[in-house]
Amino acid sequence: MKRVIVVGEVNPDLVMSGYRNRALPGTEVLVEDATLVLGGASANCAVALARLGNQVAFVSKVGADLWGDFCLGAMGREGIDVSRVTRDPRLKTGITVSLTSPRDRALITHLGSIAALRAGDVPPDAFEGFDHMHVSSYFLQGGLRPGLRALFAAARERGLSTSLNPGFDPSELWGADLLDTLSEVDLFLPDELVLLAMAGDEALDSALRRLSQGRTRIVVKLGVEGFATVEAGKVMRRAAFEMDAADITGADASFDAGFLDAWLAGRPLVECLRRAAAAGALSTRGKGATAAHATAAEVEDFLRQAG
Repeated sequence: MKRVIVVGEVNPDLVMSGYRNRALPGTEVLVEDATLVLGGASANCAVALARLGNQVAFVSKVGADLWGDFCLGAMGREGIDVSRVTRDPRLKTGITVSLTSPRDRALITHLGSIAALRAGDVPPDAFEGFDHMHVSSYFLQGGLRPGLRALFAAARERGLSTSLNPGFDPSELWGADLLDTLSEVDLFLPDELVLLAMAGDEALDSALRRLSQGRTRIVVKLGVEGFATVEAGKVMRRAAFEMDAADITGADASFDAGFLDAWLAGRPLVECLRRAAAAGALSTRGKGATAAHATAAEVEDFLRQAG
C-alpha cells in the first residue's frame, strides 16, 4: 500500500446519461437517466486510488454549502483523509453537468471553488509521510496553476514522486507554462487532443517524441483506441479492453489510478499499462465518475479472465 496525497478540485457531477442528440441552442434533449455523484478529476483519481487499496489524503478548497457537504461526505465514505480540505464561506462549491453516452461525453462546469485553491493553501508539512503527489485539471485550477511547478518541486525535494493529468483547456490556449511545469513531473497523463495541442503537431508519434524530454514519462490516452508511450526511443501502443460501456465519465481517472497503483508498486511498464487499461475499462460499468472504480481484486479477476 502506497501513501498518496492528491492536490486538486472536487465538485458534484450531475450526470445526464443516455442522450441521443446533441444539445443545441434553442433545442431540448431528453436523456435516459440523471444522477448526482462525486466529481472533479482530482477527486475521482483519489477515490480510484483508494479503491485500489492505497492510503489517500486530499488537499482542496470548497464552499461552506450543501455541495461541499456532499463532496466531503462522499470522499470520507471512501476512506480518504479530507482533513486538509478548507471550507470557505465566501465560495460556492463548483459543479459540473456531464452529458454522457457510451462513447462520448460533454462537460459544462461552473468553476466556483475549483479555481480558488492556491499552492499557498497546501500546508508546509503536507508531504510528510507520503510517497507520491498527484494533480489533475491543470487548466481549470487557475489559482493553483501559477504555483504548481514550485509545489511539485517541493514534493520532489521531500522524496515524493509526482504525476499530472492536465485535463482540457477550455480556452484552448495550451499555455507554455505547462511545459515548464513538466520539468518537475515524473508522470504526465494527457489525452491525445491535449498532447497534440501542446506539441503543435498533428501526428501522435512525433508529438510524443517532441514532448518526451527524458525526464517525464508520458502516457497518452487515445480513448477507445487505447494508449501510447515512448520506451527506449520507440512509441509503444497498446489497445484498450473492449467493454459494453454504460458511462465513460470516470474512465480517465480510473486509468490514471490504475497506472499509478502499479507504477508506485514498481511493476514493469507493460504491466502498468495493462492494469491501467483494466481499471479504466471496469470504470465504465456504472454511471457517474466514481460509481464503478475497480478494487484491486476486481482488476486481478478481470486480467485473469482477459488472459
